[in-house]
Amino acid sequence: MPALALGQLTNIASSEAGLLGSLFSLKPIKGVQGMHINTAQQEADEIVEEFSFFDDWADRYQHLIDQGRRLTPMEAALQTEENQLKGCQSLVYFTADCDDSGRIHFSAASDAAIVQGLIALLLRVYSARTAEEILELSPDFLEKIGLDKHLSPTRKNGLASMVEAIKGAAQNNMG
Repeated sequence: MPALALGQLTNIASSEAGLLGSLFSLKPIKGVQGMHINTAQQEADEIVEEFSFFDDWADRYQHLIDQGRRLTPMEAALQTEENQLKGCQSLVYFTADCDDSGRIHFSAASDAAIVQGLIALLLRVYSARTAEEILELSPDFLEKIGLDKHLSPTRKNGLASMVEAIKGAAQNNMG
């Protein structure tokens, strides 16, 4: 099979199929199911590497949206007013549950495609981790991929609310 040039890969990434997203991550985004092979830091580094392959923000946004589409859907029964995350422009539902091994599993959903993609990135890094792992890892990987410069102020506030909810759940499950 002939090698593809970066330009060809970028064109594939912006296609509706989102093939490049599949090439980067051969596993589905787990949401609340399954265990990670990578550490949280390795997963964050992998996200930074994925986004570095894209030359422009149209392709990066498409990759972000593709990540959201692959996220395990949140159960409809959990999408209640009680589980709505405050501080987000879009409608966001968020839950956290700690299992017997001390790992915290997050489930989240949004009505906005870009926000769903942001959720997918956060869950890839933070879900199914111990409270200690969650608290020690900074969300600076989001800055490294350039999101701090390409999100609207209201989206940035919503992203900060999601990170705060994740860190808060970890803090509540310490010890």
